[in-house]
Amino acid sequence: MAQKVLDAQPFSRLVRARVTRFGEGAATLEIGIREELHQQNGFVHGGVLAYAADNSITFAAGTTLGPAVLTSGFSIQYVRPATGAKLVARAVVVHSGRRQAVVRCELFTVGDKGGEAGEGSEGEGGETLCAIAQGTVLSTA
Repeated sequence: MAQKVLDAQPFSRLVRARVTRFGEGAATLEIGIREELHQQNGFVHGGVLAYAADNSITFAAGTTLGPAVLTSGFSIQYVRPATGAKLVARAVVVHSGRRQAVVRCELFTVGDKGGEAGEGSEGEGGETLCAIAQGTVLSTA
C-alpha cells in the first residue's frame, strides 16, 4: 500500500523511489543513484536528499498518525557529499501525539560506483552517512 501511495506522486516516479520498510513508527525509502540525480560536481543533488528525507519522514509519521498526513516542516543537515550506488533514507518517529509527530531521518549512500571506499564509508557495499533530517508531520484527518 505504501509503495502505491508513493507511486501516485509523479516526482517519486521520476526519481524511481521505492519504499522498502513501512510500519511500527518507521519508514525507509531507497533511490538508485544515477547520473540524472547528480549536481555539477558529480554528487547526488541536495534536492534529491531533501526529497528522500521529506518523504521518508512523512511515511514514518503516517504509521502512527494514519494515512492523511502532511509535512509541516523539516530541516536537513548535509554532513558529507553523497556518492555511491544507492541512497537510503531511514526515518523513525521520535514522538507522536494525536495530531502531530516528530520524526528523525538519517540518509546514507550505499556502495561506491568507483569500487573505492570514501571517507566514512565501510567499503564497497557499506553505508556512508551523508545527511540528517528532522521534521514535524501533521494529521489532516
